[in-house]
Amino acid sequence: MGKITEQQILSMAPNSTAVANARKISSKGGFVSLAKTEDETFYMGECKGSGKSNYTVSVDFIEPENPVCRCSCPSRQFPCKHGLALLFEIVQGKDFSLCELPESIREKREKKEKKAAKAAEEKDSDAAKAPAKPKKTSKAARIKKMKKQIEGLAVLRKLVDRLLESGLGTLTGQSLKTYRDLAKQFGDYYLPGPQILLNHLIAEGEAYQKDGDNAHHEEIMQILVRLNALMKKSQTYLTEKIEKDDGEDDDSILYEELGGIWTIERLKQLGRSKENVDLVQLAFYVYYDDARKEWIDKGYYVDVQTGEITATLNYCPVKAMSHIKRQDSVFGEIHIPQLIYYPGNVNPRVRWDWAEYGSLLPETLEKIRELAPKDLSAVIKEVKNVIKNPLDPDESAVMIAYKQIGRLEGKRGLYVLEDAQGNRIRLKNTEPGEDTIAVLKLLPEPELFADQVLFGRMFYHRVDHRMYIQPLSIITKQNVIRLAY
Repeated sequence: MGKITEQQILSMAPNSTAVANARKISSKGGFVSLAKTEDETFYMGECKGSGKSNYTVSVDFIEPENPVCRCSCPSRQFPCKHGLALLFEIVQGKDFSLCELPESIREKREKKEKKAAKAAEEKDSDAAKAPAKPKKTSKAARIKKMKKQIEGLAVLRKLVDRLLESGLGTLTGQSLKTYRDLAKQFGDYYLPGPQILLNHLIAEGEAYQKDGDNAHHEEIMQILVRLNALMKKSQTYLTEKIEKDDGEDDDSILYEELGGIWTIERLKQLGRSKENVDLVQLAFYVYYDDARKEWIDKGYYVDVQTGEITATLNYCPVKAMSHIKRQDSVFGEIHIPQLIYYPGNVNPRVRWDWAEYGSLLPETLEKIRELAPKDLSAVIKEVKNVIKNPLDPDESAVMIAYKQIGRLEGKRGLYVLEDAQGNRIRLKNTEPGEDTIAVLKLLPEPELFADQVLFGRMFYHRVDHRMYIQPLSIITKQNVIRLAY
């Protein structure tokens, strides 16, 4: 009991500032006393704070997978910096004297047990009954919402047709303002997905006004293609559901594209979960999406058993940055009892309730390297088949074993990856993301440029009309060398 790793502490922390403050408290001897129960299910400490009295801090490990931190400080963060500091004290093996379990904690445990037992009884009782029919009012409301969405799609069709008829050259200052005002209306039609695409289009138009780069027009055309496909498929999808009087959400990707929000429980009901999965994070970065007005934390992971590449996405609206827990880099192996998959064909989004974190061992790295494709041409062909669907992302994260990475002769700074068969692909940065080519140039070890495995984002550049890959990490026999972390 009471066993926890530093990576688990980081995953529990509300933000990086809380972690930094917790480390400071621990390293500077902020605790004046430390104690634990004999069974090591409960730890407590008295911590110096800014007030007159010391804070009472505790961690309850009665459920090892879900430790509960408590603190007498006034912070609204959970866990607070004092709770995290106590966890760091445990990880570092500090001396804890023995104590009895406080009566208040015993009462909290008993109350929690009774609540869990009652919930289990209600669940068993509900299972014995006939399946409850959905409320008519709820179903009617969902059908009404879908009809409103169809109405909104018709408005969007007129807007897009008008833009195409007038030409992209009309995307000037005043018209952009008009389109931005119109985009705001699509929230009333329950179409946040198309609304975000339209905001992306407007942002590209504004960028073109500033720099005159024709690449923005290429991006606008791609957004229009995506909008057109989304409107056509959504119209059919919604019409069929209304005709069938089917108000339930399903595992169609269109549900999310139209702005639907999945819950973990609903995804579980739809069978979109997998038991006992081991993941290793290969890359992590943060970027700002101006159309959404959100910061996005994105992590890429590889399944140690299958080689499947998945991703996590954490959306943080600018207005709620202080209230949303951010994600971070993970540098070990993650064992997940139940992994939840969102609908999607390319690097599906995943999430989980709880996980165990361990060290990244050489044998795990060897497994990952063995799972990496060795034929670059086959990987390129597969990615091309995926990204030609306008509703799928226009890039795919892949692993590829390479013979060497080097610079093209006569073209300074242009890196090329070559596989064992002599197939080649150029390396290039893409947006959004970091300048990983610049990081690649700084790698001092020559052995990293030969006979390793590259993980990166493969994409089609519409202006250059060629495939590229942006390097995100290099997987060696000893470690994952991150270019985006």
